[in-house]
Amino acid sequence: MYRSQLLANTLISLRRLAKRALALAGLLLSCLVLLTWSLPAQAASQVSPLVEEQVLQVIRNHPEQILQLIREHPEVIVQSVQVYQQQQQGQLQQIRQAFVQALETNPKVVIRDSPTTGATDLNVVLLEFSDFQCPYCAQAHKTVQEFMSQHADEVTLVYKHFPLTPIHPEAMPAAKAAWAAFQQGKFWEYEDALFSQQDKLGKDLYLATAKSLNLDLEKFEQDKANADRAIEEDIQLAQTLGLSGTPFFVINGEAFSGDVKLSDLEKALAGASKS
Repeated sequence: MYRSQLLANTLISLRRLAKRALALAGLLLSCLVLLTWSLPAQAASQVSPLVEEQVLQVIRNHPEQILQLIREHPEVIVQSVQVYQQQQQGQLQQIRQAFVQALETNPKVVIRDSPTTGATDLNVVLLEFSDFQCPYCAQAHKTVQEFMSQHADEVTLVYKHFPLTPIHPEAMPAAKAAWAAFQQGKFWEYEDALFSQQDKLGKDLYLATAKSLNLDLEKFEQDKANADRAIEEDIQLAQTLGLSGTPFFVINGEAFSGDVKLSDLEKALAGASKS
């Protein structure tokens, strides 16, 4: 009787501990990973360590019975994943809200050492996560250029690196090259060159662009080799915010992703002017 009750309690706990319990169960790991891969990796279970250990102990002691229960009640797996995703989405929303608030109340903490251009008062900040090999980012670059050409006196543009390396092999090398140019005060010129010649990304373009901007080439190469830490900080921030693609923009508490329109940015700026 005690064992039956314990197994029943374990089934209930599985709904709260889908990711870890199913991973230990073995057969369902791939399903859970596919459904939750884009959520923040740092989001953790809220179950107490004592309850967690009790559940894991039952799984170790009764693996066949646990798997049999899952076979007989497969709907539990879907419910578990749904509950897990809802919890993580709630946490993600809180993280993003805190980020937006920080960007409005203390923008220097968010900007840190990232490249900026435009207004220096930081009253209105347009923060961009981008990838030099992303075609959508290249298109958005044109939109942002047009927007900033009209509002450089009232908007501060901030660039954050988010190279999508699994699908864009030149995204990271390009980001490193741009960061190296930033160390010599030429980030925005270099950024424009990379986006305008996106089909030519590679070592030859990186070096040719550095030469055309009269950069110190020896320093440029040294800085490229030291760019990993700064870019990784941007990537970690993007992952914390649950971003899975580029471009991504935040301005005046509003977020835009993908094919951002000039009208969207203008509307957000108008809202900032009224507040």
